Amino acid sequence: MEIHGSRFIVAGATGVLGEAIARSLAREGVELALAGRDRKRLEELGEELEAPTAAFDARDIAGCGTAVEVLSTALGGLDGIVVACGVAAFGAAGEVDPALLDDLFAANALAPIALVEAALGQIEATGCVAAVTGMVAEFPMARLAHYSAAKAALSAYLAAVGRERRRSGPVVLDVRPPHMDTGFAERPLFGTAPERLPEPAPVEDVVAQLLDAIREGRRELAWKPMQTEPVAS
Repeated sequence: MEIHGSRFIVAGATGVLGEAIARSLAREGVELALAGRDRKRLEELGEELEAPTAAFDARDIAGCGTAVEVLSTALGGLDGIVVACGVAAFGAAGEVDPALLDDLFAANALAPIALVEAALGQIEATGCVAAVTGMVAEFPMARLAHYSAAKAALSAYLAAVGRERRRSGPVVLDVRPPHMDTGFAERPLFGTAPERLPEPAPVEDVVAQLLDAIREGRRELAWKPMQTEPVAS
């Protein structure tokens, strides 16, 4: 799809990845609306990017849908949404307080699904719905069982919706980046990140590939390291 001049919501815009996506879309001439949890940061970013805003709480599923409806109305229609909200969690199976699982699945699966559901009722058939899952959705990791399961649930939902909309649109894009340099692992809902994590992928590289995937109408985006220098043949 043509990004310039389109109307997009970025949900999770107050996170490091969401903010980077919002700024990149703004530079591409996209008319933006922003949704996020941190009201103060959301207002500041909205003022800077001249974008309407709506706060939402991942535990308020109905409120997620309302935020999308409000922002779609403010934009006068909707061509796309990028959902980049979630929270990390670490711990082996059997060691996690079950009371925390509701919040984990709300942040990583239920709220993103609610945001997408609401967008599907507003978005143009030629548009795009993109949501960030992660490599753990495809390759679950030890001591990340609960987090992997939540992301896999979102990924499965996106795959099914993509099949439903394959002929009638919009394009549904599952974004599966690796560990990134966002500080995400330093703010888990529970547990402690492993001492040795993979080398983080640069956020700007992930965002660049995301925008290319939207332009190309792709349905999934797995991480490919960016080449900064030509490879000798």
